[in-house]
Amino acid sequence: MRYFKAFCVAAGVAVAAAVMPFGVSAQGARCDRACLTGMMTRYLNAMVAHDPAALPVAPTVKFTEDTVQMKLGEGAWKTVTKLRPYRVDFIDVQQGVAAVHTVVEENGAPVLFAARLKVVDRRLTEVETMVVRNREEGALWAPDNLKEPTAMMLYRPQASERMSRDQMVAIATRYPEGLRMGSFEKSDVPFAPNAYRFENGVRMAGPGCTFQPPSCENMRTQRIPTLAGMKRRLVAVDEEMGVVLFHLAFGRGSLPGPNAQKGLGLVTFEAFKVYGGQVHAAEAIFEAQPAEGPFGWE
Repeated sequence: MRYFKAFCVAAGVAVAAAVMPFGVSAQGARCDRACLTGMMTRYLNAMVAHDPAALPVAPTVKFTEDTVQMKLGEGAWKTVTKLRPYRVDFIDVQQGVAAVHTVVEENGAPVLFAARLKVVDRRLTEVETMVVRNREEGALWAPDNLKEPTAMMLYRPQASERMSRDQMVAIATRYPEGLRMGSFEKSDVPFAPNAYRFENGVRMAGPGCTFQPPSCENMRTQRIPTLAGMKRRLVAVDEEMGVVLFHLAFGRGSLPGPNAQKGLGLVTFEAFKVYGGQVHAAEAIFEAQPAEGPFGWE
């Protein structure tokens, strides 16, 4: 009899494994990399279709756009009409997070879009977005330069180049600390020789930079402001692709002229390509927001 019971248990496990949905682990309905990537695709498609009901959401789902909490389906959900080809995903399987940099359209006009999705039991529990529509909102503005992901962001580090999650975060953190100190040399950011920085489609540092060349070509020695009020949140760590994504608020002094007089500062979803012990790139989508405002996810 006990052998029969053992057989039934084993058979039951086999059947459960056979019918378990793709991307679900035995520890609950956890998304793997393909599942999280697919969830981002579903989100973007539903937004263009103006159909939030097409998404699997938790009853307590929280949604923000530019740090303002609203009902899922409001804001850019009502105005976005098309997805452009540029899209870079940042997948954090450990956290159950899918994040993105992409370009969408509102009636033919380009819009820079960043988002973070939190997935629990294959349902969306948190949705955080940033929508940048023009130069006034973004300070820098060149969305038409973002036609496809850069070769660096598409590069998958080899096994010998990969680092632990903690090591990646520690190295990437030196960048915002450098902004806080006013010097990447003081914070000892280990930039690769050809490291670059893209911001809203503008190459602001590294080879071929457009901001005060040739001084901007070397990111480590580039002149930067001292932003003592810098705040940061860790958004995602994509260990497979070697990317650390931060939500950074630069604080007062990060924007000049009228924006500074309005009390605005730069806020960004900034992705750092980190592998082999070096920072190879920083790619950001950012906009002007209240310098002392909250992230909305404290």
